[in-house]
Amino acid sequence: MIRGNKRSGRRFIIAVWAMLLLSVMPLSAFAAQEEAAVAKDVTIKLDGEAVKLADPIRKLDGRLFLPVARVAELFGAKVTWNSKTEEASLHTALGDQIIFGNEVPVVYFNDGRYMLTETPFIADGRMYIPLRDAAELLHAKVKWNDEENTAELTTVEPAIVTEEYGLAEISAETGSSSAVLLARNELDAKAELKAGAKVRVVIPSVLSREAKPFTEEDYMLLAKITQVESGNESYEGQLGVANVILNRVKDSRFPNSIKGVIYSGKQFPPAHNGLLDKSKPNASVLRAAKDALNGKNNVENAVYFFNPKVSTSSFFKKLDVIVTIGHHSFAK
Repeated sequence: MIRGNKRSGRRFIIAVWAMLLLSVMPLSAFAAQEEAAVAKDVTIKLDGEAVKLADPIRKLDGRLFLPVARVAELFGAKVTWNSKTEEASLHTALGDQIIFGNEVPVVYFNDGRYMLTETPFIADGRMYIPLRDAAELLHAKVKWNDEENTAELTTVEPAIVTEEYGLAEISAETGSSSAVLLARNELDAKAELKAGAKVRVVIPSVLSREAKPFTEEDYMLLAKITQVESGNESYEGQLGVANVILNRVKDSRFPNSIKGVIYSGKQFPPAHNGLLDKSKPNASVLRAAKDALNGKNNVENAVYFFNPKVSTSSFFKKLDVIVTIGHHSFAK
């Protein structure tokens, strides 16, 4: 009887919904949650004292992650969470500004953009950030104690300039060149350090990994075409469209610039019929374009997107679909 199979029917429906969910959600949405395991046997110490944590430490690719709010608290930084852009902004005790984005491999540090060793992610409602990168940006040193399975964090006070203790002496003591120290403190070579000046001496390793720059023109052009092609799609769908263009830029089969990709061929009719010029990107699209330019890619290797209900030619049927998000299939 049908009633006798009611539970089985429900399980079948749930299974179908699960498969549909997996088929439409970007792979990146699952990667961090699946791979970032809880590190139950790891201890965090700050200046020799064990740190109490309400949320678990997580580990991914051998690196430790902590919730951004707790990291900020440990080092006396103020943190602001923007739920619309999924960004955490930290204002440090020494006056630096740091911005982490969910699943974005680029960190904004003062006026620069740099590549993190690992990408932040959200788990159990918390944004997790790579501990070593974050601690160094917050002017601390990190040492791993293998015997005790402990990450030892040490806060470092800035050096204070005196008449007898200037940049040359600070450089000799820390092992960092005067040029590096000046750059870390956002000072030029002609800067005069007066007595009492505080000099930041921890040089975050991320500063050696500058992110690939992009122009405002490229940003707005990417945002405009994304708006025209997917303005009514979800943020994830918009991110996918933006990344198809960037994936093409990196693919030798296509032009090597954003403008070249958009204006070449017939993939983007709005570039030739005036719609692109009239495009006004909404907030979600602006975020998607920015995140894509900062390396967040939810459609790796996809160089095509299309609506399978509209684009039914043999060309599209031969493509290898990576993922479907909203009305668009993303393929290579």
